[in-house]
Amino acid sequence: MERIFSGVQPSGVLHLGNYLGAIKNWVDLQQNYQCIFCVADLHAITVPQEPKELAKKTLEVAKIYLAAGIDPKKSIVFVQSQVKEHAELAWMLNTITRIPELERMTQFKDKAKDKKSEIGVGLFDYPVLMAADILLYKTVGVPVGEDQIQHVELARDLAQRFNNKFEEIFVVPKALMQKEGARVMGLDDPTKKMSKSASSIYNYISLTDSPDMIREKIKKAVTDSGKEIIFNSDKPALANLLTIYSLLGAKSVEAIEKMYEGKGYAAFKEGLAETVIEFLKPFQKKYNELEDGYVREILKDGADRARAIAQETIKEAKGAMGIIF
Repeated sequence: MERIFSGVQPSGVLHLGNYLGAIKNWVDLQQNYQCIFCVADLHAITVPQEPKELAKKTLEVAKIYLAAGIDPKKSIVFVQSQVKEHAELAWMLNTITRIPELERMTQFKDKAKDKKSEIGVGLFDYPVLMAADILLYKTVGVPVGEDQIQHVELARDLAQRFNNKFEEIFVVPKALMQKEGARVMGLDDPTKKMSKSASSIYNYISLTDSPDMIREKIKKAVTDSGKEIIFNSDKPALANLLTIYSLLGAKSVEAIEKMYEGKGYAAFKEGLAETVIEFLKPFQKKYNELEDGYVREILKDGADRARAIAQETIKEAKGAMGIIF
């Protein structure tokens, strides 16, 4: 089968937006592709991390993958730093990457805005490491959202540049866009995506939030003026809540509108909260049953399987560049 690669950083809190916009799609892709999913800890350290928290989050993200339905018998699941070839290929690709290409990256410009003197080289070079992640496994497709398209384009450019300059080693990957309708916005600001690095816990619903916390967050979610429960682009806050309700409750927006016809926001939010709680219940049960030792064994096995592929690619790339392997 054709191969795909993706990963999530073990920083911040994984939330409904991450599940609906990425992880749910990964679970479905397992049926038609050989999937490789990493916990991207090398990417996480491009910004400051508290070491003990990073270690804890790395294991948590792996548990979330497994509880959500990533099957380690079908897919390779591992921690990025456990396969040293990611860093090795990133350095090799650095030698053919041009500085203006990295300066154009919108994510770097956003994060470095007004504080360039405080930013480490790692954040600037992040897209090259991402290109290495992708190219190392001769990946055909990369499931990404719109904010990562530019990074996949760089990976494509570097694959073509290397192949033309040295020898045809790398597959030129394509972006696999997420399904439409899975864009979940912040509960406190419906004009921006739900963010795992948001400063307020009332921005997102974590996949591991308790029922009481979910009810509190939904209750405090911003709404628009008026009382009518109706989907309208002029009412982004309500439209976002209706979208979440529809995605998790397996009901059309129109059906939800009819359910709450003549009722106010309070009744609607109560129904939404219970829908979220019921949706997350089987996931949270699986998550809580996963033991650390079992997850570590899966990650070790995944790293061994990933390394076997990565070493072959590195051997070929070094040979093409004239580096003695």
